[in-house]
Amino acid sequence: MEVESTIFMMEGMSQTWYLTTKEQFHTFLGTRGKRVEQAVGEPNSERAERESPICCNSSEPGAKRLKLADGQVESLESQSSGVGVGEPHQKKKARGQNKSRPHMKPTHYDDNRLCPSLVQESADKCFFGERCRFLHDVDTYLASKPPDLGDKCVLFETFGKCIYGVTCRFARAHLGPQHQNLVKEELVKQWEGQKLTSNGLSKDLQHRLRKKKVQFDHSEKYLKQLSKSGRVGTGKDQIPILPAGPEAPKGEQSKAYIDFPGHMAQNSASGDANESLASLESGLPLSETVSGILEKGTTPQRNIVCSSGHLTDEDLIKLRPCEKKRLNIQNKLYLAPLTTCGNLPFRRICKRFGADVTCGEMAVCTNLLQGQSSEWALLKRHHTEDLFGVQLEGAFPDTMTKCAELLNQTVEVDFVDINVGCPIDLVYKKGGGCALMNRSNKFEQIVRGMNQVLDVPLTVKIRTGVQEKVNLAHRLLPELREWGVALATLHGRSREQRYTKGADWQYIQHCAEVAHPMPLFGNGDILSYEDANRALQTGVSGIMIARGALIKPWLFTEIKEQRHWDISSGERLDILRDFTNYGLEHWGSDTQGVEKTRKFLLEWLSFLCRYIPVGLLEHLPQKINERPPYYLGRDHLETLMASQNVDDWISISEMLLGPVPPAFTFLPKHKANSYR
Repeated sequence: MEVESTIFMMEGMSQTWYLTTKEQFHTFLGTRGKRVEQAVGEPNSERAERESPICCNSSEPGAKRLKLADGQVESLESQSSGVGVGEPHQKKKARGQNKSRPHMKPTHYDDNRLCPSLVQESADKCFFGERCRFLHDVDTYLASKPPDLGDKCVLFETFGKCIYGVTCRFARAHLGPQHQNLVKEELVKQWEGQKLTSNGLSKDLQHRLRKKKVQFDHSEKYLKQLSKSGRVGTGKDQIPILPAGPEAPKGEQSKAYIDFPGHMAQNSASGDANESLASLESGLPLSETVSGILEKGTTPQRNIVCSSGHLTDEDLIKLRPCEKKRLNIQNKLYLAPLTTCGNLPFRRICKRFGADVTCGEMAVCTNLLQGQSSEWALLKRHHTEDLFGVQLEGAFPDTMTKCAELLNQTVEVDFVDINVGCPIDLVYKKGGGCALMNRSNKFEQIVRGMNQVLDVPLTVKIRTGVQEKVNLAHRLLPELREWGVALATLHGRSREQRYTKGADWQYIQHCAEVAHPMPLFGNGDILSYEDANRALQTGVSGIMIARGALIKPWLFTEIKEQRHWDISSGERLDILRDFTNYGLEHWGSDTQGVEKTRKFLLEWLSFLCRYIPVGLLEHLPQKINERPPYYLGRDHLETLMASQNVDDWISISEMLLGPVPPAFTFLPKHKANSYR
């Protein structure tokens, strides 16, 4: 959506100084503003006649190929030209992921790698000996190592020692004459014993997961009972228990309806006489108290409710739903779990600007159970994240329940979230993400199973529904409350809608009333403190911020201070510099860590370029789905940050991380974010 009317006309300057054409925009960047600055006050038409348009050696966006309904492929050029029979096709916007984009792993840029035994200065010899595939000669490695990127190493300056030694791309800051690694003893002692990040994957746990030697006692108990009792949830808070004996005739099989404990707030307030003591003490379904009846093969009587039974030590120790740690985040600012961009360095940036609650990126439960290091890296928590949760994605109760029990034993989190809002095909077609909204039986089994094995609150993030005009959330939320969910978050769009149109906050308001007393957070289209204020007036318990934090991470400060922040380009560059420093701390300062930091920086820049400086707007605030026309900023750097060209983002990364490696290439994950 273009917003030409919102570009501000500064006092003493004509509006043409800001609004410009694509050619003049790239001319300004190509000449670093020198030639355009001499033409201040000239009309755009005169300036365009005098200067030949150049495009900073950047080619125009290529003709995108669209997949049609019948499987054929058609280019946008043929659509827009209209050559052929009939009327010309309407030009379609590029949507979805760049699935065929060139992807190079950071390890590709570091062919000749030094053996870790030399990098870590280990006294022991290399375990692999002559079979080791890494270099063991430091001089040979230094001869092929790319030049250093700077004179200051953030790890050495912050912690007193750089663990990457000679492989660090800033090594000259901490290497002695004999290539020995220098150490600042005072800083090392200051950080000694302090835990910067948690929730890492140990080698022992990874080995046991790969060998399938990890025990899931609570999950197996729940799944065993689940298979005995049939399917869960045919009625409200009830499980049908089918008779084990074959003597019951068809059509006359009796059912025993067993009450489940509801939401923790209801459990503590209601004194229902039919509530089972065994269920209240163990937090498990009451069907487990009738396991003896099932094993004996007798047919239970109709409407039997078990209200007593033997208590074991496990029943007494297990937390009851009303005793679980409560998630008290009323009216707090919640940073959404963001795939790719919601990494630990970015969360540190948002935390510094005022985010109260943070959550790790979506992790696939099956990958966690297999011990994949890349998936476990999504669970890492920085010590500054005081309210932190992890988000799991899965489609079946066995894997989700086991994964929840594994995390309950191995990681430090304040809550666990279930992703029921992911719209991408890879997840949806396997039955996860949004698909769970249409699979209520599996959804209930997942929620109840995870809630039983977790000692921390369980939350759920959902969308309005799968189809655009068929809302499901208002029907699901009361059931989620009864299944034991501590908090739900609703994104005001359907799966089909993705990010088109606006979020439906009227529907979110209706859902907040339906979900009460369970807290409901709203999510969608929040890019200013006015948007946040309007969202809170709908009666939600709080707001979750996703794309708004990617476009302007200082949004949390604006909401808390109730003001618009006309942030300068220099301040924005300082934010990016802090991100790169955090990235080098997290991913490393060697070639692999530098290029991984650069990759995530470029992905973030694909959102940052959408920000329109407050000083250039005539009407406040900027709306999240508005795309500005080409405009010139108040200085060269501000104009550079407004570019949607990948090459300009790479230029910004080179300001912070040095020149890119040879044959470097990058495209953002989403097609609509940029062009080359």
